[in-house]
Amino acid sequence: MTFCIGIRVETGLVAVADTRITSGSEYITARKMTLHQHGRHSMFVTTSGLRAARDKALTYFEDVIEARDETFDRLYKAVNAFGEQIRRVSREDKEALAEAGLPFNLHALVGGQLENDSEHKLYMIYPQGNWVEVSRGSPYFVIGEGRYGKPLLHRALTYESSIEDALKAGFIAFDATRASASDVDYPIDVVVYRRDSYRMAEHRYNEEDTRELSAWWHDRVVSAFREAPNGWSKTVLDKLDADGGR
Repeated sequence: MTFCIGIRVETGLVAVADTRITSGSEYITARKMTLHQHGRHSMFVTTSGLRAARDKALTYFEDVIEARDETFDRLYKAVNAFGEQIRRVSREDKEALAEAGLPFNLHALVGGQLENDSEHKLYMIYPQGNWVEVSRGSPYFVIGEGRYGKPLLHRALTYESSIEDALKAGFIAFDATRASASDVDYPIDVVVYRRDSYRMAEHRYNEEDTRELSAWWHDRVVSAFREAPNGWSKTVLDKLDADGGR
């Protein structure tokens, strides 16, 4: 499984991706995020799904970028091109994968800003090659294992959140997923982008780098649970006590 999140807030973009790859009963570390930036052209791509399909689609996309990069003056054009490569891999490999009992489940997040984009953009691409753009009402996408981090993201993250808070929310969503899914783990790759800068910064974090925040969050969650009001449960518990002598 994979955990990759892309977040679009008013002032920029954040992406977080784990690096654990499961192959049978073995685990390896492999990068799931790539960057493409030069001049007024700044873009990241992060993917989830079967590694063979993922690597093949990315290799094809690299060839397309080398041949047609100058035509990508808006991000959606690059997204369309990557979607074409996903469909190409699907045509080539989907039947053989199905015969082996493997689904073609490649998803991708593409974020950035190209020279003719009025603002930064974030897209999610489906295995069919079609895509959707992130909305202000729900300013993030998660691909891979997304169940465990969504409660926090839904409650705490808005389009008006700062990049710092978006990065914090992305990490805590990863931390919740890692605690619940054995095939999501460190290291994590992080990319941040400030609107209209055309420059992305990236960094790889290991467990020791984020241990303080992870421990702080764990303690606050446990403390909040213990301090949560119990008055609402009195109705049913009183019935239990009333029936206790019968």
